[in-house]
Amino acid sequence: MLLFSAFLFSVKGNKRLPNQIFATFLLITAFDLTGLFLIDGSAKYLNFQILKSASSLLQMPAFYLYVLSVCYSDFTLKPKHLLHTGLFFLFLLILKINSYSNQSLLILRIVGEVQYFAYIVAIFFALKKYKTIYLENYSNPDYTNYKWLFQATVIFCIAHVFVLVKLGAHYFHNDQHLLQYIYILISISALSVICWFVLKALYSPYLFTGVRAALKPIKSTTDKYKTTAEKDIASNEAIKRLTFYMENEKPYLDFELTLQKLASQFGMQEKELSILINQYLGKHFFDFINEYRIEEAKRILGNPHNEALTILEILYQVGFNSKSSFYTAFKKETNQTPTSYRKSALSG
Repeated sequence: MLLFSAFLFSVKGNKRLPNQIFATFLLITAFDLTGLFLIDGSAKYLNFQILKSASSLLQMPAFYLYVLSVCYSDFTLKPKHLLHTGLFFLFLLILKINSYSNQSLLILRIVGEVQYFAYIVAIFFALKKYKTIYLENYSNPDYTNYKWLFQATVIFCIAHVFVLVKLGAHYFHNDQHLLQYIYILISISALSVICWFVLKALYSPYLFTGVRAALKPIKSTTDKYKTTAEKDIASNEAIKRLTFYMENEKPYLDFELTLQKLASQFGMQEKELSILINQYLGKHFFDFINEYRIEEAKRILGNPHNEALTILEILYQVGFNSKSSFYTAFKKETNQTPTSYRKSALSG
């Protein structure tokens, strides 16, 4: 953990903030695990034990901020984020005043568990919002960020079961041999999770891209613009103009097309275009764009003159940037694979 933290702090690139927050999370976790190697620590290293115990309240805030920094490419740390350290400083003071009493430690553990699950819920809500924003603003959403952060959070929940077992054994069973085995399981699970993170970071560096933090889900902005939308946007004329533009200019052929870019090309405000597509056409931006791409792909696949073109060439030609996303979208639209559709179209 220490070596990887040193690497994350020193590496250069456009993902420095997520790397540094993750490195901080690793250091806090490593510091917390030092308790497994101390003998009579409470008597001999009182101040160290107080700091170590209170620092456990910084782990989940650090991971939560890390999730935000991975999801949102323009995420920055602000003074308000210092509020996440409030419980740490509070219990640092409490433990110092009460001389590391059993009652203070019990309160710390209870508060720590409540804090843990509160942050877990907050992380799941953040990931849900991230996924919604991506669908509403990007035509080629990459779910790898969402999937691996979701998986990581689930794994943390599973690993935390060992912590709950340890607390139960400590307060209700108090078998030192059993506690030692549980400590070993906690160490192994922590090491496994950290190694999983490290491998993900090494083999999937693209996971650290994100959406703009300023973007909001369309439902949260609809009410504010409802009157304007009803009068100026939600008209058949606006939809007809958009349809005409899509069919003739074919902006969907750009695999990097976003709502922001389409709004600029079409000459409409980003929020107004988002409301038009999401509310009045009843589609996510992702589905709206990919329907045109699939129609274009069907046209190419059904043309005998294009038999020499491979499926891979066609998917790039119509605006997709990966084989998996093309096959998924095509099957969703036609209930057929591109190959099957081509055979049936050409034979018919």
